[in-house]
Amino acid sequence: MTERVRFGEVRVEKLTRVYGATRALAGVSLTFRAGEVCSVEGGNGAGKSTLLLVLATLVRPTSGGVFFGDYELPDDRDEVRAAIGLVGHEAMVYPDLTARESLTLMATLHDLVEPEARIAESLRAVGLAELADRPARTFSRGQLQRLALARAELHDPSLLLFDEPTTGLDAGATERLAKAIRAARDRGRVVVLVTHDHPFAARVADVRVTLERGKVKEVARG
Repeated sequence: MTERVRFGEVRVEKLTRVYGATRALAGVSLTFRAGEVCSVEGGNGAGKSTLLLVLATLVRPTSGGVFFGDYELPDDRDEVRAAIGLVGHEAMVYPDLTARESLTLMATLHDLVEPEARIAESLRAVGLAELADRPARTFSRGQLQRLALARAELHDPSLLLFDEPTTGLDAGATERLAKAIRAARDRGRVVVLVTHDHPFAARVADVRVTLERGKVKEVARG
């Protein structure tokens, strides 16, 4: 089994990302701490999605530093990736796999030893135990989101990223998601939420960051 990376904070320093003539991020410096939920908000083109992709190690910055505790991008990218969980606004699961099969595939990718008990517990935690052997194509939007969350948390990541997670959810599913995000915070994870949903951010976030034109406009706590 691959050794699990652990870190208590994620930090970006003077982070810049340029796409041609577009400067998506322009000198962003932020610290995201374990045991806190941080929402990243702003209008279209503010740089939210680019920041999330950098934190997910899916986009390399043009300049600036990205630090995961004692680890740094790009040198330690492979180690860091093993400690990241990502929940997108789309579940991105194979529709013909059952929930259990999706998690089994993830367990294999992360080289988890004897993962059956962990998979069963993850399905219980997100309320999908009774649906474990149904194919994902039969799931509702909310059920797919819960499966995506179980998959993201299965390998016990230090950093949990959410990309517009309330998109398409009804009130009940949104409340379940809020509880899951708070639970991840209480387990000591670094939790970063990118969203346009300001009321949801106000409910779950300990720190709210507003970006504007690729720069930090405001950081508010509480």
